Amino acid sequence: MSALRSLAFGGLWGLWTALFGLAIPLVSIAGSPPTAVRMLSRVWARGVLALLAGVVGLRHRERGREHVHPVPGLIVSNHQSTWETLAALILFPDVAIVAKRELLRIPVMGWYLRHSPMILIDRASAAAALREMTLQSRAALALGRPVLIFPEGTRKAVGEPIEFRRGVEFLYKALGVPTLPVVLDSGRFWGLGGLPERSGVITVSLLEPINPGLSAKDFTRTAQAAMQAEVGAIEKRRMAMPGLSAGWLASPQMPELRP
Repeated sequence: MSALRSLAFGGLWGLWTALFGLAIPLVSIAGSPPTAVRMLSRVWARGVLALLAGVVGLRHRERGREHVHPVPGLIVSNHQSTWETLAALILFPDVAIVAKRELLRIPVMGWYLRHSPMILIDRASAAAALREMTLQSRAALALGRPVLIFPEGTRKAVGEPIEFRRGVEFLYKALGVPTLPVVLDSGRFWGLGGLPERSGVITVSLLEPINPGLSAKDFTRTAQAAMQAEVGAIEKRRMAMPGLSAGWLASPQMPELRP
C-alpha cells in the first residue's frame, strides 16, 4: 500500500507542477517580478506538502522556531532527501537557496529557480563558484532574504556523520551574519532519490544561532558538533515516543503564506 500511495503522490505532484508551468507565460509577460515568482513557488511547495500529508501521510513538526533571528542570516542544514528543498520555501519564506546550476534543466521548476532567483553556482570551478556564491548571497541578504546552504554538498543517508565540505566556512566569514543550524531526519521517510517511501512525521530542529566572529575552523567545528548532537537527540526522542512515526500524530506546521 505504501508503494501505491507513493506512486499516486508522484503522479499528482507532476500534475500540480504542470499547472504552474501554465502560469509561466503570464508571469513572463508581466516581467517575471521576483516577488511574484517566489509567491507562486511557495504556493507550489505548500501544495506539494499538502499532497504528501494527504496521500502519503508524511508530515513534519518543528522545534526551535524561537531561534530564527529577526534579521535574515545564513542557514546551514543537513541534507537527506528532496523533502527539505521543497519545505525550505515554506519554513523560510523568501529564502535564497544555494543550488547547483544543473537544476535549471528541470522542466517548470528550473524556470522558477532562475527567476526567484536562487543562488545557482557552477561547481566545475571551485574558486569561481565560491566568489559567485558570496556575491549572490550578499545581494540576497541586502534584499532581506535569508540564505540557505546544504554544507555537506550532497544528500547523505541516515546515520552518516555530518561533515561540511570546504567553502561554507568562507561564506560564514564573508557574510558576517548570524548562522542558524538546522537538523532534520527526512531520510527516514524519503530516501536519497525517487519518491517518499513511508508515512510518518519528519522532525525539523532549528538550533541556537552561531554569531559571526569565529574563525573559519571554530565555526565549522561548532556547527558540526551542534548538528551532530541534535541528530542524537532526535533519535532519543523518537525512541522515547514510538508513536512519532505515525503520521496522524502531527499536522503540517507551516508559517502563514506571505506574498
